[in-house]
Amino acid sequence: MPKPLQVPSQALELEKFLPYRLSVLAQVVSEALHDLYAGPFGLAVTEWRVMAALGRFAPLTASEVGQRIVMDKVAVSRAVARLLKRGLVERAPDRTDRHARIVPLALQYEARLYEALNAGERRQFDAMNERLFTHAQALRQNG
Repeated sequence: MPKPLQVPSQALELEKFLPYRLSVLAQVVSEALHDLYAGPFGLAVTEWRVMAALGRFAPLTASEVGQRIVMDKVAVSRAVARLLKRGLVERAPDRTDRHARIVPLALQYEARLYEALNAGERRQFDAMNERLFTHAQALRQNG
């Protein structure tokens, strides 16, 4: 069994604290992506995430959407209600693709973001991200 990481007693340097840095990175990327779809489509971040999950995995219940996008069920329910009111989602499965105009913007932004990394770095980043995600989930489940 690996030895626990020894952390010296010191003040927390927030700008170097991995959870903080990941949160800030996620927020910056989310805001930049939001700038692309908010104007043309009038979607909030939560609404975009709901639409993206439904576009990929529909049909889903609101609870399943919340699990897919790792978001609070109250926020998801509110987003779903707003999307229902606007006619962008339906309670029953819909065969028409209402995501066809939004998805290319997201994929284009992702490609532009990945331009900062070469192919090898991207593979490494994806692998490390997956390992951190899996480990974070395990830590959360194990208390």
